[in-house]
Order: sequence, then structure tokens, then C-alpha cells
Amino acid sequence: MTAILIADDDEDIRDLVAFKLEAAGFDVTAVDNGLAALSEARVSPPDLVVLDVMMPGLSGIDVCRQLRAERSTAHLPIILLTARAQEGDVQVGFGAGADDYVVKPFSPKELVSRVEAVLARARA
Repeated sequence: MTAILIADDDEDIRDLVAFKLEAAGFDVTAVDNGLAALSEARVSPPDLVVLDVMMPGLSGIDVCRQLRAERSTAHLPIILLTARAQEGDVQVGFGAGADDYVVKPFSPKELVSRVEAVLARARA
């Protein structure tokens, strides 16, 4: 089963994303902060990571950069999920190494489609 790691400090969003991805057949691990996401990805690398950008402690951008900097996690597909929609924010996200950037509010169906598309590109 395809493993997805979700990190979002908003419990409602984290639960919604986890529910929709599990309903789509993914095995989901959900954490509430960037440090936990980094630790989980290092211990048990998932097939894809969904990161909220604005989390206390380590932001999703920080986690993305650190995952890209480490040999064992550099290949992981990463989707940033954020309320930050300005052009500069998007550039920072892709500059940190994100494979996709989804702006809140978002359609859960669209997020599942984007997860599937990023996974398909990563496997190609």
C-alpha cells in the first residue's frame, strides 16, 4: 500500500486530508508539526509527504528543505498545502524543492488527484 505522511497543525484539516486519502486507498500517517514530520520521514520514509507550510517550530518549507538535503529522503515527492497564495510564496515553495503547491481552501478531491499525479510522475 502507498504510504502518505501528512503534517498539519490544524487538526480539522489534518483529519480531513487523512480521511480523503485513506478513502482513496492510501496508508496515512498524520502528525501535527514539522519536527514530527521530519522524524517520521527519517525513520519510515513514506511514498509521498503533504506538508502545511505554516506550522510552529519547523515550517513545511523548513521540513521540505531538510528532506531534500538528506540522501535518504531527497527523492520523496512533496506537496505543500498552505493558505499562502502570493506568487512569491509559491516560488519559495518550489525553490525549497516541493513537487506541487496546493492553496487553502482546497478541494479534497483535487488534492487526491494531485497526490496521484505526483506519485505517477515520481514512479515514471
